[in-house]
Amino acid sequence: MTLSLHRNKGIEGNGFVPFFIFTNRMNAKNHIESIRSLLENMMDADTFIVDIRVKPTNNFKIYLDADHGFDIDRCIRVNRALYKQIEEAGWYPEGDFSLEVSSPGIDEPLKLHRQYVKNIGRKVLVTLNDESKKEGSLRSVTEHAILLHTISGKGKKVVETELEIPFSEIKQAVVQISFS
Repeated sequence: MTLSLHRNKGIEGNGFVPFFIFTNRMNAKNHIESIRSLLENMMDADTFIVDIRVKPTNNFKIYLDADHGFDIDRCIRVNRALYKQIEEAGWYPEGDFSLEVSSPGIDEPLKLHRQYVKNIGRKVLVTLNDESKKEGSLRSVTEHAILLHTISGKGKKVVETELEIPFSEIKQAVVQISFS
């Protein structure tokens, strides 16, 4: 690879920026939509893309999920098939890319409506836009809101509440692990 420098007077310091860094980032980001298209063509109807991230080192991290669970064997099959298609497309002739396919970790926030639906009945911690938190069982999901069943108080002073929380008010929602 040839290192070329580009002079940019708007950047502090010596003003020289390695041009290849911007070129590689642009190529990688341009490939995200192509990767999304390749994935959509190889996935089952119950599988969906949660996120695709790329680092400047051409390291693609792909997070997939499915309505009925996405196990390690499916991750491996998708990874191998996608890797082969990227190589055949010749996007990285030097082979300077890596690919990681996984399901979102349990501590990853829910991002898609479909993930909320998948987790109906599970305990979730919802952080609202005003930073307040609500914890409870996810009862239902509509197009615009979730219904959260919360319990507060103890003993004879237990209060059960159904909270309807619009998606527009949710900053983050994370499934909570229950060991009982």
